[in-house]
Amino acid sequence: MASNDSFSVADYLLTRLYQLGLRKVFQVPGDYVSHFMSALDDFDGIDAVGEVNEMAAAYAADGYARYTGIGAVSLQYSVGTFSGLNAIAGSYVERNPVVLISASPNAQNRQLIWSQDVLFHHSTGDLQVGRKVFEPITVASLILDDSASAPGLIDAALVQAISQRRPIYLEAWQNVWGEPCPRPQGELAPEPARCDQDSLAAAIEASLQRLGSARSPVIMLGIEVARYGLQDQVMRLIEASGLPFTTSLEAKTVVDESHPQFIGTYVGPASRLWTQAFMQDVDCILALGVIFTDDYLQLLAKDFSRIILVNSQQARTGLQYYPHVPLPAYMQQLLTAMGLDQDYPLLHNAREPAPAALLKQGAADDALGYDLFLEMLDDFARQHDLWADSSLILGESSALYAASNLNDLPRDSFVADAIWGSLGHETGCALGVALGSGRRPIVVAGDGGFMMICQSLSTLVRNRVNALVFVMSNEVYAIEQAFVDITAFEPGGQFAPFDILPSWDYLALAKGFGAEGFKVSTRAGLEQLLPQFLGLKDRPALIQVVIPQRDLAPQIKRLAKPDGPQFVARHSHDND
Repeated sequence: MASNDSFSVADYLLTRLYQLGLRKVFQVPGDYVSHFMSALDDFDGIDAVGEVNEMAAAYAADGYARYTGIGAVSLQYSVGTFSGLNAIAGSYVERNPVVLISASPNAQNRQLIWSQDVLFHHSTGDLQVGRKVFEPITVASLILDDSASAPGLIDAALVQAISQRRPIYLEAWQNVWGEPCPRPQGELAPEPARCDQDSLAAAIEASLQRLGSARSPVIMLGIEVARYGLQDQVMRLIEASGLPFTTSLEAKTVVDESHPQFIGTYVGPASRLWTQAFMQDVDCILALGVIFTDDYLQLLAKDFSRIILVNSQQARTGLQYYPHVPLPAYMQQLLTAMGLDQDYPLLHNAREPAPAALLKQGAADDALGYDLFLEMLDDFARQHDLWADSSLILGESSALYAASNLNDLPRDSFVADAIWGSLGHETGCALGVALGSGRRPIVVAGDGGFMMICQSLSTLVRNRVNALVFVMSNEVYAIEQAFVDITAFEPGGQFAPFDILPSWDYLALAKGFGAEGFKVSTRAGLEQLLPQFLGLKDRPALIQVVIPQRDLAPQIKRLAKPDGPQFVARHSHDND
């Protein structure tokens, strides 16, 4: 911690971040931001975590924020921040407060730029470009140009980040981060969202009327339930109402899935067949914190007027909209209207783990595919109670939709960039998940996603994280091909040339990065391999899971061809 005489603007920001619960800042160094990095090195309580790729560093901050409530990444001016832009956009879309910290030419250099038309390194010539670029994907995008105003601007930006659960961009002139300033006074707190009481009352009345008159209502939980810390409240609602509930894909494991009222994760045609059949019968959906994506077009086309939707952006009951009704206020008022206070006991808050399902019988030399691999991984994890302290991290690949069909996972054990859908997020965010939660990352990536961000494996090695990174290796962009032309997966079908990936030597790659390396392609091989990971400590493993190029996950087939026969009777739910 800096002394009273040397307390700087950088120390001010770090103190505020520490107060908000942050303990790690992910970074790739740069000369402009050197004052901040030096302050970070000297700051007690927050560690600098180096990455070798700017986008990976921002992914790590995103993964960290998912478990701690706030993340931070420090990057070089423009060349670094623009590389992290994609990850910050994902944090914005998925309601994840990440602070991007950078610096730009100092006051003296700016005088030269103005008087002599000098183009300084990493500059486009527009010294406002960082603020402009990040403005649409942050809730505050600022350039701090003097130490007098910096503390107030930092406070205001951080309050917006924690209030709206979205990222902010803080760029300072190079000299400003190192300049002295007063210490923070008090602590920051989220601003209560504006709430119109009349509008709220009308929304609650209409919601109760719709739910009360519905023949087959269901509750659907979205990611904002986690972002706003509403898990206990929604469980009170679920248990008191007795209603069945589901989650959207990105919100999988927002609550414990072993609850008897859980009907499975709902992700449109990619859902479990029994879950789809259940949703076909529903005549009222109470969607709490849900962000509907185009995975749900089929649902919206059929049931838009039957949905009660309340999230941070809007509140509506069917076609009736209610302005200024924030999700936390709605939840509290709904519980009050139902006579449930905060002391209502959660009957199923502590539960025994669900028994492992029996694996379908097969031959030892059965080729691995998405379903068989995930079934075996899940069975092994349950046998050894791995899900209690591990996080299953999925990328934008066929495996994401196949994994959505896993059931009975414990709360907070599933991570996915399922709304933004950026390739590579899964491996990049694993470091942040591990450091933010203490949980073991179990990553399932596709070839394409892993190739984009494979350098993160070396950072996992450097930080002694015992992550398991499984790469479903068929050497194609399978999910892309399915939506371009699904007939490529049929006998004699041809993949588009742009969907063919290069062949990589994953074992050599693992060795080069200092990780353990494995390759597996059959049922027997995976059965023999999985127990080896129980003793793996302080070191990640990269596992190439070789699957047939034309192995098309049935969930992707249903998603790409949603009009085919896909629904089964509810009573067959044990056999799908």
